[in-house]
Amino acid sequence: MKDRGPIPMKSNVTELVQAAGRSAAAGNWQQAEDHWRQVIVIEPSHPQALCSLGIHALQRGDVDSALEFLESSRSAAPGDTLTLMTIAAAHRQRGNVAAEREAIDAVLDSNNNFVPALLLKGDWMERNSTAAAAAAMYKAALAISPTEADWPADFRERLLYARNFVARHSAALFQHLNSTLVNELQQLAGGLAPRWREAVSIRAGMSRPFVSQSNQLHVPRLPAIPFYDRSAFPFLAALEAKTDTIRAELAQLIAEHSDSFEPYIAYKSGDPVHQWSKLNHSKDWGACHLWRGGVACEDNLKHCPETAKVLRTLPLADIDGLCPNVFFSSLQPHTHIPSHYGESNARLIAHLPLLVPPGCKLRVGFEEREWKVGEVLVFDDTVQHEAVNNSDDLRVVLIFDLWNPLLSEAERRLTSRLAAAMRRFSGLAPA
Repeated sequence: MKDRGPIPMKSNVTELVQAAGRSAAAGNWQQAEDHWRQVIVIEPSHPQALCSLGIHALQRGDVDSALEFLESSRSAAPGDTLTLMTIAAAHRQRGNVAAEREAIDAVLDSNNNFVPALLLKGDWMERNSTAAAAAAMYKAALAISPTEADWPADFRERLLYARNFVARHSAALFQHLNSTLVNELQQLAGGLAPRWREAVSIRAGMSRPFVSQSNQLHVPRLPAIPFYDRSAFPFLAALEAKTDTIRAELAQLIAEHSDSFEPYIAYKSGDPVHQWSKLNHSKDWGACHLWRGGVACEDNLKHCPETAKVLRTLPLADIDGLCPNVFFSSLQPHTHIPSHYGESNARLIAHLPLLVPPGCKLRVGFEEREWKVGEVLVFDDTVQHEAVNNSDDLRVVLIFDLWNPLLSEAERRLTSRLAAAMRRFSGLAPA
């Protein structure tokens, strides 16, 4: 066979690189280093070999040799991320704060969305700058990271640390702002104080702005007000005055017609249930409907005639195919209604609390309230909201729809016409 001569130099380098990789994967670091040294004998400016030798030297604690190899690698490949990150680590070991920062910034100059470098810079800020600067950098890293379930194993611990650091910083800032502004907040009129408590929370990073999100009909430019002032609905006094009567009819309904209550969440087979899996087809959140989608439920209404009588005197929201809805809403002990959004901000939701054991709460947006028997709460359910019964007893409220008072009469008529047109187009009503 004809002699082909020595293997070309490039093939030697390729084979040595592959051999170094195999040795490193097997945990044979010395052999891997020997292969890398052979590479730079053949190709002195081979960036991967120089970077790898720098890493080996750094692992041995030989920072001077590490930096010599790493700077040579940087000269050969100026934007190589691994080289720059390792240079930063070497300068940190040496205590050269400025050089460490320069190497980190060089990585981010090449890729300002590189999460490991953002985490490194957050760490640098934490050691050499302010907590606010570190929190800002950690926030930047978290903002572009995948969801926690998809965090890379190599960075999970650092991302957890970053998240906890941001949470601690936000809590400290929140406490500082509240203590600084306590007098000003106390002097605000009752309707304004919740707004500014939320403003403080948002500024501190404890919460985000809550906006209105309607599942069906959204009216633009209406403010996302969590709870409306009770004084805007003077007609509710007549309903509140009947609380004892309504409670008596409710008690009889529960005792004699408990089958009138059905699961409030009842998706059809094959429908996506999202956050409702625990409550789907469960009476843990039950409803006895008196009006549903604008249609009277006569079988249930006949069991509570006095309740029906006073409800018929109220200016309930009337949107074609959508409302009024009126029902007794039962929440079994230790049941949580997860956060969700309502159908339309053209209407508001009112609760008349009837059975309210301690430990029951309603959160709408930033604000949290406890129900008080006989005192109606009115809120915009297109602002994210949730409810919980942490007690050992049943909680029941009467829920009904009211018009958003910020809509004119003409807009209310238009709302219903729009909903009717949509139903006809969708085949849900006759053309």
